[in-house]
Amino acid sequence: MSVSGLTGRQVNAEDGVPVVILCGGKGTRMGELTLPKPLVEIGDRPVLWHVMKIYAAQGFRDFVLALGYGGDAIKRYFLEYDWRSRDFVLELGNGGMKFLMPNDIEGWRVTFVETGLETMTGARVRKAAEHVTGERFFVTYADGVADIDVHALMAYHRRQGVLATVTGVKAFSRYGLMETDHRGRVTGFQEKPLVDEMINGGFMVFERGVLPYLAGDDDLVLEQEPLRELAHAEQLSVYHHRGFWRAMDTFKEAQELNALWEQEAPWRIW
Repeated sequence: MSVSGLTGRQVNAEDGVPVVILCGGKGTRMGELTLPKPLVEIGDRPVLWHVMKIYAAQGFRDFVLALGYGGDAIKRYFLEYDWRSRDFVLELGNGGMKFLMPNDIEGWRVTFVETGLETMTGARVRKAAEHVTGERFFVTYADGVADIDVHALMAYHRRQGVLATVTGVKAFSRYGLMETDHRGRVTGFQEKPLVDEMINGGFMVFERGVLPYLAGDDDLVLEQEPLRELAHAEQLSVYHHRGFWRAMDTFKEAQELNALWEQEAPWRIW
């Protein structure tokens, strides 16, 4: 489901649900980039900012950032956000500063949680959840963007009556495919086609009842034992997103997202 036309929509009582964003990965497939992956830019803003804007545009502005590698740089980015992103007048001598344009992240509440340099995703969620109030929260990655309707995701999750819902998406193959005939002759090529199988695209909803599934050491990987146990207990549902979705795992994918930003940026719902 696409959210084209959602800008300015009426928000509802669910909009207080916090959003936990996993920001601790090292981005080892990003080549020689020295920035933490959440700060790699699409246009003139980090991919993390784009993920947060997707939620904020739909009324969800309470964020909990699960930090790890490069956590100080992520903190610094937001601490310096105003003077880096807005024109201002500075009156020297008394330190007075007057901004000349509005803040484009007005109303955001951001909690920064150091979850450990080597901590894996399941343990990061557990540690970040200590700073979450209420019985329900979103969880997502800091490097995936989509034109997803998170209100529809939430409504689907509530109808399912389960502890956790993940968003299923179809991804592009990382490799080109050869087409062959019965004689073993190559008849054509497909350059990185969509694969039929679905993957977890992030944009998840968890009930607090998920937390016992996240008990363990810092090497607990969310996508392995916890989600498998939830599925075995019939407490995991999947919301099918058929619109735009992309992840930024490599430098080439960062370049592709930057090219899309210059053209249409399907995830730009604000």
